Amino acid sequence: MPGAMAGQPLSFRAFLDARPAGCEYGYGNGEGLSALRDREFPRLRGITYLDHAGSALFPESLLKAFTDDLRNNIYGNPHSQNISSKLTYDTIEHVRYRILQHFHTTAEDYTVIFTSGCTAALKLVAESFPWIPEGTKQPSSRFCYLTDSHTSVVGMRGITASINVLSVPIKPKEILLAKSRLPAEEQNCATPHLFSYPAQSNFSGTKYPLSWIQDIKSGRLCPIEQPGKWFVLLDAASYVSSSPLDLGVHQADFIPISFYKIFGFPTGLGALLVNNRIAPLLRKTYFGGGTAAAYLAGEDFYFPRKSIAERFEDGTVSFLDIIALKHGFDVLEKLTGGMEKIKQHTFALAHYTYTVLSNLKYANGAPVVRIYSDTDFSNPDAQGPIINFNVLDENGQVLGFSQVDSMASLHNIHVRTGCFCNTGACQMHLDISNEEIQRNLQAGHVCGDNIDLVDGRPTGSVRISFGYMSSFEDAQTFLNFIIATRLSNSDAEIPLQSVTKLTTESVPDDHLSFNKADKLSPTLQISDRELGNIPSEAETTGSWQPPEPEAESMRAAVSETAVPMCRKGGKPITVTKIYLYPIKSCSAFEVTEWPVGNQGLLYDRNWMVVNQNGVCMTQKQEPRLCLVNPSIDLKQKIMVIQAEGMDPISVPLEDKTGKEAVICESKVCSHRVKTYDCGERIASWLSTFLGRPCRLIRQSSDMKSKSHQKSTKGLSSATNISLSLVNEAQYLLINVASILQLKEHISARLKEPSEIEELIRRFRANIVISAPESFEEEEWAEISIGALQFQTNFGIYLMNRPLCSSFSDTLSVGSQVLPVLKENTEIQPPTSSEEECSG
Repeated sequence: MPGAMAGQPLSFRAFLDARPAGCEYGYGNGEGLSALRDREFPRLRGITYLDHAGSALFPESLLKAFTDDLRNNIYGNPHSQNISSKLTYDTIEHVRYRILQHFHTTAEDYTVIFTSGCTAALKLVAESFPWIPEGTKQPSSRFCYLTDSHTSVVGMRGITASINVLSVPIKPKEILLAKSRLPAEEQNCATPHLFSYPAQSNFSGTKYPLSWIQDIKSGRLCPIEQPGKWFVLLDAASYVSSSPLDLGVHQADFIPISFYKIFGFPTGLGALLVNNRIAPLLRKTYFGGGTAAAYLAGEDFYFPRKSIAERFEDGTVSFLDIIALKHGFDVLEKLTGGMEKIKQHTFALAHYTYTVLSNLKYANGAPVVRIYSDTDFSNPDAQGPIINFNVLDENGQVLGFSQVDSMASLHNIHVRTGCFCNTGACQMHLDISNEEIQRNLQAGHVCGDNIDLVDGRPTGSVRISFGYMSSFEDAQTFLNFIIATRLSNSDAEIPLQSVTKLTTESVPDDHLSFNKADKLSPTLQISDRELGNIPSEAETTGSWQPPEPEAESMRAAVSETAVPMCRKGGKPITVTKIYLYPIKSCSAFEVTEWPVGNQGLLYDRNWMVVNQNGVCMTQKQEPRLCLVNPSIDLKQKIMVIQAEGMDPISVPLEDKTGKEAVICESKVCSHRVKTYDCGERIASWLSTFLGRPCRLIRQSSDMKSKSHQKSTKGLSSATNISLSLVNEAQYLLINVASILQLKEHISARLKEPSEIEELIRRFRANIVISAPESFEEEEWAEISIGALQFQTNFGIYLMNRPLCSSFSDTLSVGSQVLPVLKENTEIQPPTSSEEECSG
């Protein structure tokens, strides 16, 4: 009886016993799946949603986080230069990095081009690939695609045909029989060919080997015998909805995706991930808004933007939807722990459902369903959480999918029916000939309609698919529905042993088996590295001295080329104030002496406050940042943060970069930086004070030399210099005399005159000097302060001299500043011995 059977094979215990080794159900986050669904998906109560391959469902917290974001921020058109537009642009760039991080790669290897969906991404590839057509002196290109491909892939052949490039469909079994290697002379041919295949069939859930990517690109596997160089398009839209994809290991040239397949929201947004090795070869004819560096309306002149992403993103991107992606990634990670856990959870459900479904028999022994699959559902690396089938009657005749869909709807079960925009797989599994497809069209059947049988033969099938929020109850409800509608009480007998021992019928010989799919390599771990060695005898007052012998040796290392030239009058120039800004955009910390590192003042702008999207917050967006007062205690190795009305809070100076740190990427004035989060405690403190969600992040010392470098344009050295989270240079210098002249210039316009100290602080300089003349710093090429030497730009941006950057030293108030003037500056010798400057 159906009711009795629910307590045996359809019980939760039977489900747990049937799980494949290594496949966990749920997410082990201390909260049961039912509680997660009640909180995040209350709209699913009473509904069994089994079309996750069609679209994922968004959780409540994603929508709330996104709408809160929109309420708290103004996002303008990213093609403008105002504050709200800059916020939009920076957020979009952060989301690009987050996408690459999700797929275990970086901007060094891939570029993210936003599109309206996976289909638009595929069309973009077809239009921009460097095809060589028939009829030229060179060998012509070929477009090859697996017949088990989405309509949008097959449709690329319409574009290739229009430019006289041949398309070649390849059946899955043919790729395994393909020639293993072309002759050496044919491999040297540079003609580009493109092979496209799905990482996971959207029809059956079969996962095709990711090893094909490298095999085809290297020439070990040839789709067809054609001399030239093969590139690979991996259609990942279905695969990435429930499985992790490591592009660091499986480096396809093009990867189109649709985000609603992963998050459920936003819809109408996808991306094309392009391998940077092929990106420069892509061609583009049309140019839309935002893609041009320059063009003429009256002449045929157009010059594209340098950025590949901006060059191919015609018009204004869907920026609010892109911003929503950040919240999608955050919420998905928080709810599930990541794609590997989603893969295990969904496969456990699919494996169990497949096992029970395939063992359902009528009293005469005939199967209740015919499952269309290339695997036996034993390996999550070979099979995704999709089950495709048709329901049969006692005589083995197919019941139309429209009838099954209608019955399922009565039970509030949501399934998908038809051919799922994959005619090739539908033909292969349902054994429909080309002639039958054409006859069915003549009979009135078109893709997507409810004509399910023509001459008693099926035109499509039923598909169920599981998502990260799917539960055992969903599988149980669906199985009970099939049993209740197809089996009588006497028929409903399923031996428990057949479920727990995973007995299945053999896979037909004419279908391929991919049960030994590649295993993805583990994610690379970022190693620990110390920020710097702080001497234990360092003082807490902001006055620090290196050991005397070390200090002497460093002072002796001053370059002989730094011969100071003094102007007439020769009054010594000295350092009057030193400021560092541990947290970017927050208040200054004034010191009298401070150690210098290879990025500038030690701990200067090592931290920054970011909003909930990971974008740096500035005083332009949040003026109250200026009321946050950080100070550094070198002896206790902490940063103390204070603000009015708040208890002081401390953050350790010790760099936490390591396995426990979550490394992310951000942008500071168009420069990409690697950072890590400083934790919930300080995030809560800042959020409370600022009245908006925010976090404190710190530049990762492990990646400083690589992640944030600036070409020192305008300086004599052509080397790249490592920066902290600064905008332009390692140090900012101002001259008090210049500020005084500025004060005189603007005083008449102000209702209340500004104090000189207030003006100095507004410039947020690191080094304040007193020179005799205003703006004379603009004539300096280099300066030395004690043992330190700097190159200057505009007299205010300072960089450590590269040859001296490895020597640690201190900056001290009262130290003499010795400038080296630019070559074209007239030099006035000292007028007396008192005015001479020593070397």
